[in-house]
Amino acid sequence: MRKNLLILIPGLLCDHALWQHQAAALAQISECIVTDKHMHYETIGRIAEAVVADAPDRFALAGLSMGGYIALEICRRYDKRVERLALIDTSARADTADQTEKRHKLIDLCRQGKFEDVNEMLFSVLVHPDRVTDKALKRQIVDMANRIGPEVFIRQQQAIMGRSNQVPCLRDITCPTLIVCGEQDQITPLECSKEMASLIQESQLEVIADCGHMTSMEKPEKVSAILFEWLTNR
Repeated sequence: MRKNLLILIPGLLCDHALWQHQAAALAQISECIVTDKHMHYETIGRIAEAVVADAPDRFALAGLSMGGYIALEICRRYDKRVERLALIDTSARADTADQTEKRHKLIDLCRQGKFEDVNEMLFSVLVHPDRVTDKALKRQIVDMANRIGPEVFIRQQQAIMGRSNQVPCLRDITCPTLIVCGEQDQITPLECSKEMASLIQESQLEVIADCGHMTSMEKPEKVSAILFEWLTNR
């Protein structure tokens, strides 16, 4: 049986480790590629172009958080090439003024040499409140952030702040679409996922209980199982 290609797009300050469990669990049915294009360009559009430039004519696509912003831009530009779409802990909305202000403050901290402080601040809202004291999970997430570093973080934040509002484009998405959100996601709250599910025609919403923003790492088995069903459901 031919394996379909699944492109996995990480989020802000995330790399291959974000998708480690999913890539392994889905290897029997898909060729999984974790892209790193989200680290190299200052606009979501340019990242989308770079991801597609390395992709075959048709592919499945999954993105978490910033990865979801990129996935939506890919769908807007190259909709005929996307066979299936998974939007995980993300939003179709552009930044609010308050969100942009918070991003600028984090950028300023990085430029002051306080990247460690940024990691501490982010971790406190990235995961479910019950996981804030989970040292193993924190080490995984902080290690990812440190591998990426402050320079890439600033570039990624600039890309995120400059992204467009994708809500008007959601009705144009026609491929089978999976939407996943941690029930206690503080970064992209559940209402954002419900909004996308209400506007995308062929969509399915999965809410993961007792989970924050980092679903693929907080509840890896659950996310892998949901993605497996999404990829195999004809």
